[in-house]
Amino acid sequence: MRTVGESGPGRGQSRRPWFAGVLLLLGLVVMGCARRDPASTGKAGPDASPKEITVLNVSYDPTRELYQEVNRIFSKYWKSKTGEVVKINQSHGGSSKQARAVIDGLAADVVTLAMAADVDAISEQAELLPRDWQKRLPHNSAPFTSTMVFVVRKGNPKNIKDWDDVVKPGVSVIPGNPKTSGGARWTYLAAYGYALEKYKSDAHAKDFIKKLYKNAPVLDSGARGTTTTFADRGIGDVLLNWENDAILLTQQLGDKVVLVYPSVSILAEPTVALLDKNLARHGTAAVAQAYLDFLYTEPGQEIAASHFYRPSLEPVVKKHASRFPEIRVFTVDSVFGGWRQAQKTHFADGGWFDQIYGAGK
Repeated sequence: MRTVGESGPGRGQSRRPWFAGVLLLLGLVVMGCARRDPASTGKAGPDASPKEITVLNVSYDPTRELYQEVNRIFSKYWKSKTGEVVKINQSHGGSSKQARAVIDGLAADVVTLAMAADVDAISEQAELLPRDWQKRLPHNSAPFTSTMVFVVRKGNPKNIKDWDDVVKPGVSVIPGNPKTSGGARWTYLAAYGYALEKYKSDAHAKDFIKKLYKNAPVLDSGARGTTTTFADRGIGDVLLNWENDAILLTQQLGDKVVLVYPSVSILAEPTVALLDKNLARHGTAAVAQAYLDFLYTEPGQEIAASHFYRPSLEPVVKKHASRFPEIRVFTVDSVFGGWRQAQKTHFADGGWFDQIYGAGK
């Protein structure tokens, strides 16, 4: 178990080389057509108003501050290289709720969601992008990663050090709702994977999860909602949440809370994707591609690290190694057979979470 004050090497995970020349791509890409602001004149010459392109990024709960900074830096870069003004609008909420909004017609150009399962749902139900969308960007379309950790009250009065401690009677846990929140699904899988490794059977792991959610007085729909419940409403002995949001909370509340790293967690991989059919309708394919490519560049990776997401570009990984304590992680592929299988087994209507939570309450 590690606390936030400890330092250590980065995850040590091997990295595939990211594609060379992405900054050059950003500089040389030529806009074909673009979604225009009605006030734009489209005329050439010194007195013509610059063309404004609007892009909608539909994202999940804890990324508001991250993409505010990404959008500001990318917009300046794009204008300096192309002369075009790009306005990137943001939408945030529980990851699965956001995916459902896109499926129901929210006209996103790109999605930057908490997990691949939500983008899979958009591909399968709305057919806005191909089924093999994860192959189009490095690291399975996850430019940075995170993991799931604990936040406890000052002094850690319940002595919470690992997953076994959050299922003990009398411990109040704030984990989020896996039916709507991507972070809550990662949390569920982290706890389930720990129990499966320790007890060697799905029956024991299900019982472990049942105990965890029996200890949950409320299930918020998104990760930021869980933070509000724990920090502002004062509910719960332990918050289970994204590492980046947990670190941010410790900075905001100081010694009122303590960040605890369990013995093992899951490699959480937020994914990004282009929605091809919407891009074709909006004429925003070139700028949207450059926007997602930017996340893999050194400036984009530095922004991610500054907001406590674990970068994937090796020089940035090494530079910020002390910021991210070492923690043993497993992947959704290695334990659950990938997100499509995990979604079907655990989170689909009537799946194991519905069975366990219903039985637990």
